[in-house]
Amino acid sequence: MPLSALLTRSALGLLVLFGGALAAIGGVSLGLPGLIAVALAASVAACLAAGVARDAATRDPGQAAVDAAWRSAVATVAVLLVLSGCAVVAGGAITVLLVAAGLLAVLIRWAVRSLRADRRDASAVVLPLRTDDGWVRALSVPALGREWVRTSAALAQTREPVARQQLVHRRQEALDELERRDPEGFARWLAAGATVDSDPARYVSGDPAAGYDAA
Repeated sequence: MPLSALLTRSALGLLVLFGGALAAIGGVSLGLPGLIAVALAASVAACLAAGVARDAATRDPGQAAVDAAWRSAVATVAVLLVLSGCAVVAGGAITVLLVAAGLLAVLIRWAVRSLRADRRDASAVVLPLRTDDGWVRALSVPALGREWVRTSAALAQTREPVARQQLVHRRQEALDELERRDPEGFARWLAAGATVDSDPARYVSGDPAAGYDAA
């Protein structure tokens, strides 16, 4: 095992032991009423986390809610007990400083991750601007519809101005081509309440003479 990995694991082990000792001290110092309050706080945190996870999960929302609930409950209990133990050992002022430092570290990490995510989104959706409509003429009507829906999702996730401009340009070209192929079907899509996540290919025919309504 590399020396750096061994040192990291040793440091984590010592940190866990130190935190466990503080949690034990905090639990003893709180007494029964304090432990009941901690349990109530953990229950509230678990319920909130379960609700958020259930709404955000795309697969197996029940399992996601259970996982989020117990993790949040354990984290809440651990944090409150450690803070209580730290207050007993080091005093309230030191505990406040440690909490402030921890919150600052979390905020900095969140900001860095958000910035990196925005950069990844921007780089993933940056598309070359086209000076002609050759690319849309080569796509089928279903492919043009998928392009509209795909770029709608990409536009909602993109913050970088150049990438947004390119997406808007690409979306306009796709819509222009759909309208050129079947003006009546395109008008039916607009009349049906066209939205950014509705597929215009359900209404547009590749053959304007066919005049069919896919809806």
